[in-house]
Amino acid sequence: MANGRVVQTADRILGSRQLAALLPSEVRARPGYRALADAVRKLVLDGRIALHVRLPAERELAEALGASRATVTGAYDLLRESGYVRSRRGSGTWTELPEGHGPVGAHLLAGSGGYLPDGEPGIDLAIAALGAPEDSLTEALAWAAARLPRLARSPGYHPFGLPGLRSAVAERFTRRGLATRPEQILVTAGAQQAFSLVVTLLCGPGDRVVTENPTYANALDALRHARLRTGSIAVSDAGWDMEIAESTLRQTVPRLAYVIPDFHNPTGLLMPQEQRLRLLAATRRTGTWLVVDETIADIALDVPAPAPLASLAPRGGAEHVVTIGSLSKTHWGGLRVGWVRATAKMITELAAVKVAADMTGSVLDQLVAQPLLEGLERTLPARLAQLREQREALVAALERHTPEWSWERGPGGLSLWVDLGEPVSSALAERAGACGVHIGRGARFGVDPGTFEHRLRIPYTLAADRLDEAVRRLASAFHDGVPLAPAVERPHWVA
Repeated sequence: MANGRVVQTADRILGSRQLAALLPSEVRARPGYRALADAVRKLVLDGRIALHVRLPAERELAEALGASRATVTGAYDLLRESGYVRSRRGSGTWTELPEGHGPVGAHLLAGSGGYLPDGEPGIDLAIAALGAPEDSLTEALAWAAARLPRLARSPGYHPFGLPGLRSAVAERFTRRGLATRPEQILVTAGAQQAFSLVVTLLCGPGDRVVTENPTYANALDALRHARLRTGSIAVSDAGWDMEIAESTLRQTVPRLAYVIPDFHNPTGLLMPQEQRLRLLAATRRTGTWLVVDETIADIALDVPAPAPLASLAPRGGAEHVVTIGSLSKTHWGGLRVGWVRATAKMITELAAVKVAADMTGSVLDQLVAQPLLEGLERTLPARLAQLREQREALVAALERHTPEWSWERGPGGLSLWVDLGEPVSSALAERAGACGVHIGRGARFGVDPGTFEHRLRIPYTLAADRLDEAVRRLASAFHDGVPLAPAVERPHWVA
């Protein structure tokens, strides 16, 4: 595969042209052996080249790049020395990770947080999510336990989701200003599965899609796995550039556009209503499916929570809008419950895709989710107050330990998108990992390799004392007297 897609073929062999297409343009144009080695390392760390895949022979890759064989030989030698490939005479060169590195992708979740060599706990800033609200969760478990025996007498397969939960999700959309029927809701195992199902149904390999840049890292992973060609809409500290967005949509006519207009991840920005109307109109003109991620829409810290974007469309003008959401950010990531809101026809088609993937969702998780969702207005204010306090604690820690860094405080969301002032994000993340701080480097959120190297996403979802200690360690890594330079970054799973 090429153009940023994940390479993981059935025969585990990566062709020379495939690898050449994955490399950054500056490496393809002037392939020095160190730059080539660094580029391949980053592709492995980002998961765009799978582990245990055989790389092209040196002569073949040299021909594909228009480089000397000595250049490729030197790059492969560096990769072997650093532990990113292994070679066996007669068998070729295969990708792997150095000893001590965790696996790429979601497997990193098992080790997130980590520990320092002396046993001191690490601090996990890679995941922007709160722990579960214990009182609400306990009440919901009791509510679910009383109803589970009746449901347990049935086979337990509900491919569309439990009727009660579908109704609760639909009612919440309606209360927020978007009239919705239960048959317009599909319950999924979180918003990530919801997005993957939508992409599977609507897109085929090679289709064009558009996302914001930066955007949610795991959504980018889903697009790469689906082998889609990704264009971008810039989101800066000043917000969305809607003129460029309209131009991009008009020129590329993408099959799908994915946006996070509500307290955007990672920037925390809120898209103004005028821009929402322009985006609705532009995607309708180009026949582009508009996928709106509302996972963070309720994390409104300084402004009222916005109405669903689709509610702004004139009557009958939002059939191309697909809205996804979940309880992961408002309640708990361990409760794998999300949803898709779309036309009833599309929900039926998505359910067929879901059945092929996992037959049905967890009945117990959905039972627990229903009272949590129905009681959200009662429990959410305390969660938001907690986040406001923790955001102030993070800002105070940054001002105290790293006054040279800058950021814009969005009106909601779960993190700050911090500007380091120099392109050292990956190197800092590597050094911070040795200090027990795991963090989402900026490049993880970029559509193109190597972008946002001057940024870090720092969530404020930990307690104030942990945030202060995390920033102190980051500052120590940043100021330790050894200049930070572009380095081989440690793989990080982010959420």
